[in-house]
Amino acid sequence: MTLKLHNTLTGNTDDFVSREPNKVSLYTCGPTVYDYLHVGNWAAYIYWDILVRVLAANDFAVDRVMNITDVGHLVSDADEGEDKLEKGAQREGKTAWEVADFYSQDFLKNSDRLGLVTPQHIAKATDFIPQQLELVRTLKAKGFTYQIDDGIYFDTSKFPTYADFAHLNLEALQAGARVKFNPQKRNHSDFALWKFTPAGEKRDMEWQTPSDLLEARRVATSGAAPDSADATSGRESGADSSTGPASVMGFPGWHLECSAMAMSILGETLDIHTGGIDHIPVHHTNEIAQSEAATGKRFSNYWLHNNHLKVDGTKISKSLGNGYTLDDLEKKGFMPQDYRMFVLQSHYRTEGNFTFDNLTAAKNRLHNWHNSAALRHQIHDTLHDDDNRGVDDKAVSLYATSRALVEALSNDLGTPEALMIIDEAFSRLASAKLESIHRHALVELLETIDDTLGLQLLGNSPDISDDAKRLIIKRTQARNNKDWSQSDTLRDELLDQGIIIRDTLGGSVWEYAA
Repeated sequence: MTLKLHNTLTGNTDDFVSREPNKVSLYTCGPTVYDYLHVGNWAAYIYWDILVRVLAANDFAVDRVMNITDVGHLVSDADEGEDKLEKGAQREGKTAWEVADFYSQDFLKNSDRLGLVTPQHIAKATDFIPQQLELVRTLKAKGFTYQIDDGIYFDTSKFPTYADFAHLNLEALQAGARVKFNPQKRNHSDFALWKFTPAGEKRDMEWQTPSDLLEARRVATSGAAPDSADATSGRESGADSSTGPASVMGFPGWHLECSAMAMSILGETLDIHTGGIDHIPVHHTNEIAQSEAATGKRFSNYWLHNNHLKVDGTKISKSLGNGYTLDDLEKKGFMPQDYRMFVLQSHYRTEGNFTFDNLTAAKNRLHNWHNSAALRHQIHDTLHDDDNRGVDDKAVSLYATSRALVEALSNDLGTPEALMIIDEAFSRLASAKLESIHRHALVELLETIDDTLGLQLLGNSPDISDDAKRLIIKRTQARNNKDWSQSDTLRDELLDQGIIIRDTLGGSVWEYAA
């Protein structure tokens, strides 16, 4: 079986080949921990969780890093505005460190609730400041940086393939941004590697800028305004005296963090890098530029990007109040696994649309799957063994379903196709006699579903109590005796326990009440 993934780098769905046999290095862009994550954020992490599971199903050992951005992510991609953590601190009357810790813990707690596989490395940006500064040092030594008043920048004109990944039109970008263009920047696409704390300000999160990263500044004597060319190289026109680098506090740029953490843990070239499509034109383009400029090697061989999730057909925004959290969903009667099922109903590269009607449909689908999983408590393999697979049609279909499920997911994480395969298999079971179902094959299918889709069917479909089983036996006896009144009374008693009875030609089957 060949694993195929849509690679943004090539624009094609490529056969996946790792750098080392049966080993995969994977980097996932993680959250900026300044607020609660909403349904749009969580969709991405569910899709990349499926990627990890499908890699494992294809016998790859995954070494995965996910960052937690707890500093340096400005509210604007143009290296302007407030740091999101500092803004969150002002909003809540806490320090940025306290905000970062609170929302980091909330993210990890809800990751567990969603059943996400924990990455081997969860890397906080604030724990990798020395590595980030060393990357700036390397880029400076190779001539890719320059300094202006508010920080140290990457000169994109010195990286000839800068526009290739996102197919950017840099001339149009430059022309269209003249009003907002920072006159000290050499090119509109240049980005901050390290930002300086503004004079007179004190940040919660700031670090000493090493003196070897700072350029000598010259003191102006003529009073003339600096021209842009001189300003970008740290010189002021009319200057006749100079000073050494001043002591400057600063903080990392958002793009710098990911490159430094990924390469310091996983090496200079990754197998796979994931993120949202909104990361393509700026964040991931900048990661590639600074990483490959520093190492001279390809940064990642495969890039996977998930599409956006809208809510009621509109963009998620605070002004619309549609950024629902998992807690918001739970208050309306939906569990995290209901939301996970909703997400899996769409392919990761298609634009999703969240509505509560769609979420209800996903909840009902998952409930039906729980009832199919519960059939394993009502059947036995006393008349079946593995030697009979060839003559037991029901067993063969279930074993084949497990293989078909993995094959569908191995075709660019085809979750909608995988769900349809499972629906078809469970539909066949619903009309089958219990004695015709091979229990081992059903359990193997459920294990495959849980391993690849993370829906926890086995854990969420418990057996009923012995008392309930005795009531079912008594009801069967009443029906055999045509005591319909007693049969109805026992049905009601079972319903009070959250159990409904479905009478079929093959016998009575119990299910969980909705």
